[in-house]
Amino acid sequence: MGKGIATEDQERIFERFERVDPNEPGGNGLGLYISRRLARAMGGDIGVDSAPGQGARFILTLNAAG
Repeated sequence: MGKGIATEDQERIFERFERVDPNEPGGNGLGLYISRRLARAMGGDIGVDSAPGQGARFILTLNAAG
């Protein structure tokens, strides 16, 4: 299991240049921001289900064309 993401940080991580822990190496905080923008441009969204010490699950929803 991963470290997880506290409830108060879950929405913030989808903002530009935001990371859960900016002191950890890797990334610049754009991946989730770009992913959410793309998902919303396609009529969907992306969210996270997580708790500290329980890891994180990211949920992508898209509207089916039809």
